Amino acid sequence: MGNSIEPTPESDLPSKIGKPATRALVRAGYLRLEQFTELTESDVLKLHGMGPKAMGIIKDALEEKGLSFARKS
Repeated sequence: MGNSIEPTPESDLPSKIGKPATRALVRAGYLRLEQFTELTESDVLKLHGMGPKAMGIIKDALEEKGLSFARKS
């Protein structure tokens, strides 16, 4: 069945993110790093399964692409 939590070809999430965090992101519909530019860090941390390690990996991946999380308004 289609319950895979692994990043897919249409996803560019870092493979270093743990399974609980990957599940949380995929279930919330976040598959592309560019999507995080519209979210604050606190928005993402609200997802069950997200923690400081996964956030650090995402931040590093964003920085490598010249991107960052949205700033709080």
